[in-house]
Amino acid sequence: MDDPVLLTGAGGRVGQAILNGVGDAHEWRLLDREPLSDDRLPAGVDEDDVVVADVTDDEAIAEAMQGVGAVIHLAGDPRPEAPWNSVLSNNIDGTQTVFEAAVDAGVEKVAFASSNHAVSAYETDERTPEMYRTDDDYRLDGTELPRPGNLYGVSKAAGETLGRYYHDAEGLSVVCVRIGNLTEGHPPRNYERGQAMWLSHRDCAHLFDRCIRADYDYEIVYGISDNERKYYSIERAKAVLGYDPQDDSAAYTLSGEPTEEA
Repeated sequence: MDDPVLLTGAGGRVGQAILNGVGDAHEWRLLDREPLSDDRLPAGVDEDDVVVADVTDDEAIAEAMQGVGAVIHLAGDPRPEAPWNSVLSNNIDGTQTVFEAAVDAGVEKVAFASSNHAVSAYETDERTPEMYRTDDDYRLDGTELPRPGNLYGVSKAAGETLGRYYHDAEGLSVVCVRIGNLTEGHPPRNYERGQAMWLSHRDCAHLFDRCIRADYDYEIVYGISDNERKYYSIERAKAVLGYDPQDDSAAYTLSGEPTEEA
């Protein structure tokens, strides 16, 4: 893509994983509510490419969106325990502001960072912990209805619905990525659920790179690595986006140490 990619929430964990992995692959415009230090900027990006603004600031977002070809929208309150007033403002109103500004600016596509929390209530007492293990074939594939387990998940489900609206009403290409458990270097330690939904940093960067490069209409995909033990299907991400993950939590013990085979 020749036009810049606007990355909101660039200073957060997901944003930094993307920039550290594919920071040299695109021209970037970075937005965060806090200034970004030089060590958080990829090569070729300087302070002129950084916008310090809140995603609820209509004017600032509209200005940041000018000349952009694609958007990766990560900004918001990431806390699973976040209260309603925060997710309403930061995650729902902020996401609507981003989608509206993208349409007004003629942006081609938006990748929206949804979350496993949008569907976490599928993990019932009857299904867990068996659904986290390799011998269980239960899968969520993105065609199921949202089933959030907290208000943060409600806000992410709302963001997915906003994406659906802006695709249908305005023709915006939207992919919603239900991100799993992002950690660097190894899967979450001593946490079966986290290992089943592990997303490595390099697979995260690759996945969002494919969100920028691929052609799609409206999609919901799961953002996890190619884990042997998983209850989220990544087949849609592979088919539509060309996602080709390299990592697997099975290459590590439950305590997060590499297995002998790895």
